[in-house]
Amino acid sequence: MPVISTQRLILRPFTVADLPEFTALQQDPDVNHFLPWFAPQTTAEALKLLRTQYLDSPEDYQLAVCLRTTNKAIGYINVEATGGHDLGYGLARAFWGQGYMTEAVQALITHLPVAAYPFLTATHDVLNSKSGAVMQRLGMAYQYTYLEQWQPKNIPVYFRLYLLNRDGNNARRFDKYWRMHPTHVVEKTPLRVDGEISQQGD
Repeated sequence: MPVISTQRLILRPFTVADLPEFTALQQDPDVNHFLPWFAPQTTAEALKLLRTQYLDSPEDYQLAVCLRTTNKAIGYINVEATGGHDLGYGLARAFWGQGYMTEAVQALITHLPVAAYPFLTATHDVLNSKSGAVMQRLGMAYQYTYLEQWQPKNIPVYFRLYLLNRDGNNARRFDKYWRMHPTHVVEKTPLRVDGEISQQGD
């Protein structure tokens, strides 16, 4: 797996030594609220999650986001090698609002070969507009919003889908979730108000 450096960050594979930082990140209620799994309650549960999601993952790009000054993990970033090339990321609350995640994702995108990753998708809960702002800063284009009964938390969540075409095919549309979920809409101004759905019809 690659190691990618930026002015302030190192993106590198996770190791078991990252468990304390990983556990703290996953157990933060403000962070976990937007994650697709329940917060681990014990160190053993956190280690199992770390192994499942990162240490034993066959994906090429499942990386810890670390400060260059300490090499300590402050977040994570990943992208699917197949399918929708879904981009995901998370950051410890103490580092929000400082541009770290935009810096990390931009570095990863630059590193990804266009031939293997001709496009990327990303989704965010409408209540998590900060994540959507990162997508916009990266040049990703809003596509549509859909309602999903999110598992395993079993809660209804409106997700906004963003798409980045990297190969010049600007006519591409990733409609998988539009077809999967009958409740969907194209919003007029998707980041106008935190959590507000501004319907324009489907």
